[in-house]
Amino acid sequence: MLWLYDDSRARGLEPFALTRPASEMLAGTRVVRERWAGVFQEGATAALCAEHLIPMTPAPFEGGVRPTTIEAGSLIVNSRCIPAAGILEGEIESRAPAIWRCASRVAAIRTSSPIAVSEFDGGTRTLEEVAPAGTESGEIAGWWVDDAWDYIRWLSAQLEDDIMRLARGTLGGMSEGFSQFEMPPAHASVVGDYPICVLSGAIIEPHVLLDASTGPILIGKRATVQAFTRLVGPCSIGDGSTVVGDRISGSSIGPVCKVRGEVSASIFQEYSNKGHDGFVGHSYIGAWVNLGAGTITSNLKNTYGTVALSTPAGKRETGMQFLGALIGDHAKTGIGTRLTTGTIVGPGANIFGTAMPPKLVPPFAWGEAPPYGRFELAKFLEVAERAMARRSVPMTPGLRQMLSDAYARGGSGSA
Repeated sequence: MLWLYDDSRARGLEPFALTRPASEMLAGTRVVRERWAGVFQEGATAALCAEHLIPMTPAPFEGGVRPTTIEAGSLIVNSRCIPAAGILEGEIESRAPAIWRCASRVAAIRTSSPIAVSEFDGGTRTLEEVAPAGTESGEIAGWWVDDAWDYIRWLSAQLEDDIMRLARGTLGGMSEGFSQFEMPPAHASVVGDYPICVLSGAIIEPHVLLDASTGPILIGKRATVQAFTRLVGPCSIGDGSTVVGDRISGSSIGPVCKVRGEVSASIFQEYSNKGHDGFVGHSYIGAWVNLGAGTITSNLKNTYGTVALSTPAGKRETGMQFLGALIGDHAKTGIGTRLTTGTIVGPGANIFGTAMPPKLVPPFAWGEAPPYGRFELAKFLEVAERAMARRSVPMTPGLRQMLSDAYARGGSGSA
């Protein structure tokens, strides 16, 4: 069993931590859970996260009841560590206690004795504290997420590493070699020497340019790339997603999204919609987000200086020159919304009007300008259920309860 642990820092990665565990964040071409499962070749995974987020995770346990004890020989990984998505060699078959480090920090352990699940409540324990004593350490290549904007910081490197591993047939959890992929159709224009991986059922219309001169490109199963789109690598279009024109570069579009307009160095979680024009750059867009026509993000200050963010924990310097918006799950923007450099929009927020929103929009905010009202819970759930039905995804009782709990917790993201 593979347990993915959200420590206290992971539980503060706003605006995402209120509605999804860090193990379900998209990093490169895959969510963190899938990356770790591929590394260790473990099919069954469970989360050690804020209790109200359990419905957002797979339920591998019989009867859906999570045990109170983590068995000896289990794997526990820090979900803020984004491992390179290859298969770990050497100690996979061994059940002996072990420690794996990434960039000198403990990223994963194999337990030597049972540990109570409650040990990880609140996220205050560290893997260093529970690591088995006297065991040898292995190394895992990867990246650490200390702040929410680090997903953007490491995006380009993760995309290139993931897609190149996929092309070589060495991506953890995947067996396809590059020769088994479909080739781009003859009517598509292709430039550059990096691989272009087209999975089964993908549709690439005429007048598409696949620019692999700066990195590889992945087009997922049943994805559609419509005419007059330019994809610039490294770039990934998720399974079932549709891109509807303009230039999409250095980005990861998750499953079943619809994206139109210029997009640069950005991540879209699953089921999000940007169906109209408007620039989005160096931004992380959560799941079930709808960006109204003409919604624009700024990703560079007029001073060309580094971007500071107004977070729930106070103002934070990112050290990044390019950074757009971080938008939580189920947020909505109205027509012509303009988001200034380094804006955070909380989950469930619905903002509209001609005024430029502030740098920090609270979760479940509603209105045209500060001070925002609060999106009424019953109405928010009705809108979310209606949006999900359009993609034939049911609003389960567990998801409804999770969103209700997140609403009650406001922007704390605490366990």
